[in-house]
Amino acid sequence: MATTDVKAVAKQVRMSPRKVAEVASLVRNRTVEDALTILDHTPRRAAQPVAKTIASAAANAENNNKLDPKTLVVTSVEVGQGFALKRYRPAAHGRALPYKKMTSNIAVTVTGSAKEKKKPAPKKTDEKKAATAKTEKKDTKKPEGEDN
Repeated sequence: MATTDVKAVAKQVRMSPRKVAEVASLVRNRTVEDALTILDHTPRRAAQPVAKTIASAAANAENNNKLDPKTLVVTSVEVGQGFALKRYRPAAHGRALPYKKMTSNIAVTVTGSAKEKKKPAPKKTDEKKAATAKTEKKDTKKPEGEDN
């Protein structure tokens, strides 16, 4: 069976990329089920957006690409810097000191194999049903001599 990569991205998460990257390193190269369990028990605020992104990638894989949810593995979690909100803090002697509120972009790639397709059960046809269907078709035909 061929493996497929499926991606999900969370942009502009209002958290520092360094803090998110620390949590993301916990779940790389683990199954989706294990990764979500680890993140549920991680006491960091960054665990929630990473878990949501992994769950989104798993849902994309299952619904859009028809992959088996049991075979999904988190192959990569990339955390990048988003835009920074520039703010100012009052300081002594009437000055204003600048600081940045950082945002993060989280990209998760999940790999899995396709579900096995079930073979349809063979259709059972009754000879009686087939015979009655043929006779009904013959009765519905108009006689050749009549025109309406």
